[in-house]
Amino acid sequence: MILWLWLCWGFPTSAGQPDSELMARYLEEQLLADYSIAEQVARRVPRQAKFLQRLETRPRMSEFNVRSTIISRYAFTTVSCTMVNSGSEAREAVFEMQIPAAAFISNFTMSIGNKTYYGEVTGREKKNSSDDKTTHKKPPSPADGRDNGYETFKASVFIPRKMQARFLLHYEELLQRRLGKYEYTVSIRPQQLVGRLRVEVNILENSGIVSLEVPPLRNSKQKGSGKAEGDVSPPPSTVIGHTKTLAKVTFNPSVVEQTRIARNGILGDFIIRYDVNRELSVGDVQILNGYFVHYFAPTDLPPLPKNVVFVLDSSASMVGTKLKQTKEALFTILQDLRPEDHFNIIGFSNRIKVWQQDRLVPVTPNNIRDAKKYIHNMSPTGGTNINGALQTGAKLLSDYIAQNDIDARSVSLIIFLTDGRPTVGETQSSKILSNTKDAIRDKFCLFTIGIGNDVDHKLLERMALENCGMTRHFQEDEDAASHLKGFYDEIGTPLLSDIRVDYPEDDVEQVTQNFFPNYFNGSEIIIAGKLINRTSDKLHVEVTASNSKKYILLKTDVAIDLPSRNDIRGVPGLEDGKGDKNYIERAWSYLTIKELLNSRLKSDDSREKDSLMEKAKSMALAYNFVTPFTVLKMREAGLRSEPPQEEFASPSTDGIGEKLQSLQGHRAPPGIRREQDKQRIKISKTSADGDPHFVIDFPSSKFSVCFNIDGEPGDILRLVSDHKESGVTVNGQLIGAPAPPNGHKKHRTYFSTITILSNKPERSYLEITPRRIILDDGERLVLSCGRSAVVRSRSLEVSISANSNITVTIRDTISFVILIHRYKKPAPYQRNHLGFYISNSKGLSSDSHGLLGQFLNHEVKLLQEPLNTSPHQVGQNQTDELKPNPTNTLKVKGRLVPVMWKQRRIYNGQQEVECWFAKNNADKLIDGNYKDYLASHPFDTGTSFGTMNSL
Repeated sequence: MILWLWLCWGFPTSAGQPDSELMARYLEEQLLADYSIAEQVARRVPRQAKFLQRLETRPRMSEFNVRSTIISRYAFTTVSCTMVNSGSEAREAVFEMQIPAAAFISNFTMSIGNKTYYGEVTGREKKNSSDDKTTHKKPPSPADGRDNGYETFKASVFIPRKMQARFLLHYEELLQRRLGKYEYTVSIRPQQLVGRLRVEVNILENSGIVSLEVPPLRNSKQKGSGKAEGDVSPPPSTVIGHTKTLAKVTFNPSVVEQTRIARNGILGDFIIRYDVNRELSVGDVQILNGYFVHYFAPTDLPPLPKNVVFVLDSSASMVGTKLKQTKEALFTILQDLRPEDHFNIIGFSNRIKVWQQDRLVPVTPNNIRDAKKYIHNMSPTGGTNINGALQTGAKLLSDYIAQNDIDARSVSLIIFLTDGRPTVGETQSSKILSNTKDAIRDKFCLFTIGIGNDVDHKLLERMALENCGMTRHFQEDEDAASHLKGFYDEIGTPLLSDIRVDYPEDDVEQVTQNFFPNYFNGSEIIIAGKLINRTSDKLHVEVTASNSKKYILLKTDVAIDLPSRNDIRGVPGLEDGKGDKNYIERAWSYLTIKELLNSRLKSDDSREKDSLMEKAKSMALAYNFVTPFTVLKMREAGLRSEPPQEEFASPSTDGIGEKLQSLQGHRAPPGIRREQDKQRIKISKTSADGDPHFVIDFPSSKFSVCFNIDGEPGDILRLVSDHKESGVTVNGQLIGAPAPPNGHKKHRTYFSTITILSNKPERSYLEITPRRIILDDGERLVLSCGRSAVVRSRSLEVSISANSNITVTIRDTISFVILIHRYKKPAPYQRNHLGFYISNSKGLSSDSHGLLGQFLNHEVKLLQEPLNTSPHQVGQNQTDELKPNPTNTLKVKGRLVPVMWKQRRIYNGQQEVECWFAKNNADKLIDGNYKDYLASHPFDTGTSFGTMNSL
């Protein structure tokens, strides 16, 4: 897009550049003096500098200032530029700014002398007015300035003699995460050296800022690539400062420093890259004034296998650098394929050549070698049969999926590359789109890449949109090899498939896209919407997805702190803001308009297209966005004695901190979620918890037995051992702590880690600590104990209730519950620890063993001998005739065990259980003695004394 603002007819004339060093020195000297712009125009200058100024036929840019605030990935940018005409006649000034193609312009103001013109966003008419005060917007095309995701905004005006013009441009964008980083870019191309040049970027991320970097300036040939080679140090004069959640980056080069970078004033792109703290959870949900935005980008997930077909243009137009760089990129991409992937290659021109007929081959050294040979031998010739190539690729991949027992968890995709338009076979775009959609039928995704200026961008874009893919365009004179590799890196590691994000229907409305076929490593899923019930104190969120062999359900309640009206004061870049923009609402409107535009692009129905256009136009007008259906018209504000002030209209920070609720570090209010979670737990009393205290429930005997184990820190206790039969083993590792004052123990011990192993029907293990869970069933998955989630595979389910408990279910017949004990301010003798409870033991065999397992299928008898003591009722779990007596004895497997009556607290101290207590480390109660139950390591699956196995 090129946006022209013409107040007078005419085109900018090219001018010779005066000696840059002399001009730089002169401007540097002038900056040392403190005088206004108007005074600069009339001030006498040295004779030599005056001569240089006469050589300069265009107005001089005295100031170029970019100021941006990024709050939770949403960026507000203001560009201020002042041009001075020191000549004796009116001269044309051109304000030109490259902005991201994904950004929306939200305001533009000009001041020329004592007149001010402001931009008004209006609906686009079918025929644009030729009024010279009206914005004229040409259809996007490479010739109009579209360049690798950037568009050019231009305003052309005539400045009267000895006067100045000032331009203020505002635009907004939602930063996209690619390759694990957000990238914010400012184009600094004033076309001349500037007296005052400054870029200031302020970042506020409540989740926490990580990996903040400012690489060197990027020139046009590097544009669009990922991390450029030699990214080492920031540009000269760059200052970076940041705390955990705030960052401020400034770039303020002097005229001499600008000269050293580029004497023609085209410095390049100033880039900031960063990421935020995240973990596998429901994501980062933020709520403000009736709107919410939800960022979902989990980490620590194993990659899914891929079935990929590369469809590469080898027509005559690819001759030279384009085909050479494509080959170089493919060589690297093939090397990055994983052993579990399958692939094939199709080259097309007027003929279509398939490398391996009717199949996809696994990734092996020999196959990779042969594929490289095939690519190396590709030669450019003939026309461009886009339709035939896509039909062949789609059929190849569809047949492979249908006829082979492919991994159900795998992700299938086509990567299509071309540099031209269809010239052979079907050449009508609508037919190609229809044929491609019919061939793919939502079974896999299509990703398209265009190289050069002859590509049909709309065709490639729509093909990708209609088939759940993405598209990229690279210029012919750029480093296509690095671009191609960078794009593949974005989509080469799928982590999740079939992701769905749900919210209660009665609580939200106008939610943006909430189903996504794939989630790729380093990217991010973003959903936004409006709250219906603004008096509610929480929003329930559920995320379901498939990963590898597992089904994942993540859920939580996000608290909405309605009474809070706290602002953050003193945030860099926000000190003087008007505070009238809800950035979450604007992020929602931004996403909604983008989706309406994409839906219209995909639609073939004229009525639907008109309806989508009207919706997009209406919302764009409401939020003052310049879109394909709205236009920026300039209105004269009348005579003004002063130019528009360079006030940065900052977004509202109302509620950041307290009212803005981020799931990073968020906890459900006490007494609401945690209590509900614990009430849902249905488990027996059979457990090992605390110091550790063991309880065994014997329902048929109507009483419980308890004992202590005085272990040593570092000991690993076998709790359940049934590896040979059910395949299940549970071990618990002890951690030490000092004993309480005046106690009889030398130290305390608690369970710091519970390890659950299962080898039937497939090998898997769980390692649980108070903070995280590691699930490994051939692929490693890390989950936080601080986030509610459900993970299911064919034989295993793990359900996490945030900061409360973890329920592990194996084959629906064995269930364990692990309670999480965490202290905000622990005493010296307290440690964060776990409690282990057996909920369902039906699937364990009669031969199961371990400190708890040996009693699950055995009963004990209580023998009572009368003594001269005053008996009393034992409790509701005891038979009426059994009374407490110091000489009571248990009969266990023929052994007589003296016991005494005790009371124990279980379930985090919330329930009291009465039990018969066996002293001396359960002497005679358990088989053997305590040391027989020590495992050599957490994964020891030994099932009897003196034996040891490893899973």
